Amino acid sequence: MNKTFFLLYIISSIAISAIAQETAQTVQTEILSKSSTSWDGSNIPDYPEGQPEITISKITIPAGLQLPLHKHPNPLGGVVLQGELTVIREDGNRHSVKAGESIIEVVNTWHYGKNEGDIPVVLIAFYVGVKNQALTVLKEN
Repeated sequence: MNKTFFLLYIISSIAISAIAQETAQTVQTEILSKSSTSWDGSNIPDYPEGQPEITISKITIPAGLQLPLHKHPNPLGGVVLQGELTVIREDGNRHSVKAGESIIEVVNTWHYGKNEGDIPVVLIAFYVGVKNQALTVLKEN
C-alpha cells in the first residue's frame, strides 16, 4: 500500500475512533463493503504512484439509460441510494446493485452501467486515484 494512503488511513482511523468513543451511545458504524477484489472477483491493483486524490461523486442515471463502454484506471466503490444499477462487463458478465447495497467496481476492465428500471438510479461513488488522472476512460469505437 502506498505510504501516503497508509498514513491517511491511520490518521482517519484514529480520528474516527476518538469521535466514536466520545459519542459511542449515538453513533453506529456499518461497513457496507470491504474487499481486495471487485464485484467480478478480480484483484484490485496496487495504487499508482503520485499525489493521492479522492473524489466523491453523486451520480444520477435516468430510467432506461445505458452508459457508454468505459473503464476506471484506479479503484473505486459506490453505494446505490435509489433504484437498481446493472453493471455489465464487455464479455457480458453482469452484476446488479439495488438501493442500500454497495459495489466495489472493476478496475481497468471495459464495462458499462445500465438503469433497467423505471426510476433514476442515484449512487455515491468513491474514487481513489492520483491527482490529474482521469476517473473514467471511454472506449473509442
